[in-house]
Amino acid sequence: MADDRRVIKINEGELGVIQIADEVIAIIAGLAATEVEGVSSMAGNIAKGVKVELLENSVIIVVAINVAFGISVPEVSRKVQEKIISAVETMTGLNVAEVNVKIAGIEMEKES
Repeated sequence: MADDRRVIKINEGELGVIQIADEVIAIIAGLAATEVEGVSSMAGNIAKGVKVELLENSVIIVVAINVAFGISVPEVSRKVQEKIISAVETMTGLNVAEVNVKIAGIEMEKES
Protein backbone atom coordinates (compact mmCIF):
# COMPACT_ATOMS: atom_id res chain seq x y z
CA MET A 1 0.00 0.00 0.00
CA ALA A 2 1.33 3.46 -0.87
CA ASP A 3 2.44 5.56 2.10
CA ASP A 4 0.52 8.68 1.00
CA ARG A 5 -2.90 6.99 1.22
CA ARG A 6 -5.09 7.85 4.14
CA VAL A 7 -6.40 4.76 5.89
CA ILE A 8 -8.80 4.01 8.70
CA LYS A 9 -8.57 1.00 10.97
CA ILE A 10 -11.73 -1.07 10.75
CA ASN A 11 -10.68 -3.98 12.92
CA GLU A 12 -7.86 -5.02 15.22
CA GLY A 13 -7.71 -8.51 16.60
CA GLU A 14 -5.36 -11.28 17.52
CA LEU A 15 -4.64 -11.96 13.83
CA GLY A 16 -3.67 -8.38 13.10
CA VAL A 17 -5.04 -5.05 11.94
CA ILE A 18 -7.45 -4.45 9.05
CA GLN A 19 -7.27 -1.01 7.44
CA ILE A 20 -9.12 0.44 4.48
CA ALA A 21 -7.92 3.28 2.26
CA ASP A 22 -10.13 6.32 1.80
CA GLU A 23 -10.06 5.81 -1.97
CA VAL A 24 -11.67 2.38 -1.51
CA ILE A 25 -14.50 4.01 0.43
CA ALA A 26 -14.78 6.60 -2.36
CA ILE A 27 -15.09 3.89 -5.02
CA ILE A 28 -17.76 2.04 -3.02
CA ALA A 29 -19.71 5.29 -2.57
CA GLY A 30 -19.35 6.28 -6.23
CA LEU A 31 -20.52 2.92 -7.52
CA ALA A 32 -23.47 2.96 -5.10
CA ALA A 33 -24.47 6.44 -6.27
CA THR A 34 -24.44 5.45 -9.94
CA GLU A 35 -26.83 2.58 -9.18
CA VAL A 36 -29.57 5.07 -8.24
CA GLU A 37 -32.09 5.70 -11.00
CA GLY A 38 -31.82 9.29 -12.15
CA VAL A 39 -28.08 9.63 -11.56
CA SER A 40 -26.57 10.08 -15.02
CA SER A 41 -22.94 10.03 -13.91
CA MET A 42 -20.49 11.17 -11.30
CA ALA A 43 -18.91 14.59 -11.69
CA GLY A 44 -15.43 13.62 -12.86
CA ASN A 45 -15.30 9.84 -12.50
CA ILE A 46 -16.31 7.24 -9.93
CA ALA A 47 -13.57 8.12 -7.41
CA LYS A 48 -12.94 11.77 -8.32
CA GLY A 49 -16.60 12.68 -7.77
CA VAL A 50 -16.33 11.56 -4.14
CA LYS A 51 -14.50 13.04 -1.18
CA VAL A 52 -14.09 11.07 2.04
CA GLU A 53 -13.28 12.61 5.40
CA LEU A 54 -12.02 10.06 7.91
CA LEU A 55 -13.07 10.66 11.50
CA GLU A 56 -12.09 8.57 14.50
CA ASN A 57 -15.00 6.12 14.35
CA SER A 58 -16.88 7.21 11.24
CA VAL A 59 -16.65 8.83 7.82
CA ILE A 60 -18.22 11.82 6.10
CA ILE A 61 -18.78 11.40 2.37
CA VAL A 62 -19.38 14.15 -0.19
CA VAL A 63 -20.51 13.11 -3.66
CA ALA A 64 -20.89 15.24 -6.77
CA ILE A 65 -23.35 13.81 -9.28
CA ASN A 66 -24.99 14.67 -12.56
CA VAL A 67 -28.73 14.10 -12.64
CA ALA A 68 -30.89 13.27 -15.66
CA PHE A 69 -33.20 16.07 -16.81
CA GLY A 70 -36.73 15.75 -15.45
CA ILE A 71 -35.74 13.87 -12.30
CA SER A 72 -36.65 15.20 -8.84
CA VAL A 73 -33.36 16.43 -7.38
CA PRO A 74 -34.42 16.10 -3.71
CA GLU A 75 -35.75 12.58 -4.28
CA VAL A 76 -32.70 11.30 -6.16
CA SER A 77 -30.38 12.95 -3.62
CA ARG A 78 -32.12 11.20 -0.72
CA LYS A 79 -31.90 7.86 -2.53
CA VAL A 80 -28.19 8.45 -3.18
CA GLN A 81 -27.63 9.15 0.52
CA GLU A 82 -29.47 5.98 1.54
CA LYS A 83 -27.69 3.81 -1.05
CA ILE A 84 -24.23 5.09 -0.10
CA ILE A 85 -24.81 4.64 3.63
CA SER A 86 -26.05 1.10 3.08
CA ALA A 87 -23.18 0.12 0.76
CA VAL A 88 -20.34 1.64 2.80
CA GLU A 89 -21.62 0.39 6.15
CA THR A 90 -22.31 -3.12 4.80
CA MET A 91 -19.02 -3.50 2.94
CA THR A 92 -16.66 -1.87 5.46
CA GLY A 93 -18.38 -1.97 8.85
CA LEU A 94 -17.68 1.76 9.19
CA ASN A 95 -20.29 4.18 10.50
CA VAL A 96 -21.27 6.83 7.93
CA ALA A 97 -21.89 10.06 9.84
CA GLU A 98 -23.04 12.10 6.81
CA VAL A 99 -23.50 11.87 3.08
CA ASN A 100 -23.59 15.28 1.44
CA VAL A 101 -24.79 15.39 -2.17
CA LYS A 102 -23.77 18.10 -4.62
CA ILE A 103 -25.62 18.34 -7.92
CA ALA A 104 -22.87 19.21 -10.39
CA GLY A 105 -25.05 19.22 -13.50
CA ILE A 106 -28.18 18.18 -15.30
CA GLU A 107 -27.76 15.90 -18.31
CA MET A 108 -30.13 15.90 -21.21
CA GLU A 109 -31.03 12.56 -22.77
CA LYS A 110 -28.93 11.88 -25.83
CA GLU A 111 -30.91 11.47 -29.03
CA SER A 112 -30.29 8.32 -31.05
